[in-house]
Amino acid sequence: MQQQSLSATIKSETDKIFSKIVEFRRHLHMNPELSFEEKETSAFISSILTEHNIAHDTGVGGFGIVAKLEGSGSGPNVLLRADMDALPIQEINEVDYKSKKTGVMHACGHDVHTSCLLGTVIVLNKLNKYWGGKIIGIFQPAEEKTPGGALAMIQDGLLEKYKPEIAFGQHVHPPLDVGKLAFVEGPSMASSDEIHLTVKGRGGHAALIRDCIDPVPVAAEIISNIQHLVSRKADPFIPTVVSIGSVQTIGGSFNIIPSEVKLSGTIRTFDEEWRAELHEFLEKICKQIAIAHGAACEVYIHKGYPALFNNPELTAKARKYAEELLGSENVVDIGPRMTAEDFAYFGKHMPACFFRLGTRTPGKKITPIHSPDFDIDEHALITGSMAMSWLAINKY
Repeated sequence: MQQQSLSATIKSETDKIFSKIVEFRRHLHMNPELSFEEKETSAFISSILTEHNIAHDTGVGGFGIVAKLEGSGSGPNVLLRADMDALPIQEINEVDYKSKKTGVMHACGHDVHTSCLLGTVIVLNKLNKYWGGKIIGIFQPAEEKTPGGALAMIQDGLLEKYKPEIAFGQHVHPPLDVGKLAFVEGPSMASSDEIHLTVKGRGGHAALIRDCIDPVPVAAEIISNIQHLVSRKADPFIPTVVSIGSVQTIGGSFNIIPSEVKLSGTIRTFDEEWRAELHEFLEKICKQIAIAHGAACEVYIHKGYPALFNNPELTAKARKYAEELLGSENVVDIGPRMTAEDFAYFGKHMPACFFRLGTRTPGKKITPIHSPDFDIDEHALITGSMAMSWLAINKY
């Protein structure tokens, strides 16, 4: 079958099951599960794959699922990834498919990613005589919580057993209109590490300050000074973020000097060598400032996801194929983001491409991810499913 005819067939077959993909998404949206708790989500996905006679393995890296499709003839082993966990957010949308679980919501679009991949494997399984190689569709748990489900699946033998050669992933992008895709070559998303600091002083009566070692101004000085790591230590051509998001005194009040102040925050960058240096600088600054005031500072840095790198050659080809499918006017370039993604682990082992899926109804306000009113234009499910199908079966 000619490429143009095959893309038209993929569009036609995806259109035929659009209503089913919407049903998948709404079921998942109504029944969200948090990271590492996706038992019912996994069972639902498995039931859909079984219904469509798609071979799959369950229990990979926890609740992960691997769908296995074989084409006719030669071709690469292509990994297609969707994440399936939700967030601890109370939904405020008043829609028929509103979350049924108090304080849990698909506010990052993982229900969209999973539904699109279900549509993709259903279509490609039906059309397997028209493409070669293997499709490895992974439904991954726990993207939202380190150490992350991608690493868990890799450690459970995903790469050795299924031998993927290239990887694709997608993510909803509310600023982009429905029907469009966005790509970025090279560095795409930042590494993400958690900072946990405990500034220890000596508590006491606020009126008898000479008898105390007040950890509050010490903590304030630490917060101020670690910003110099970005302005004076970082290479200005390497994006870097050091942010403190939580400050908590332990045992303090209006007339009580606390004994401790706990700080937590994040470090994000794109360069692994600088990332390691940044950790060392941060620990040194925090401890020395505390010592200078007679206090102490315990530093714990929880190393999270690595930076996500889109293979330039693979991404350029994928972008070209996306233009063939959707038209050049519906494929755009975007810049890197300081958010993080554990899809980055796949890019450490093979050429990978992580692209963005437009979800906004033209003319309507943008509802950002991780917000309690997040929602999408469900026609994005067609674009996302078609794109995954088309990108998976082309030549690389």
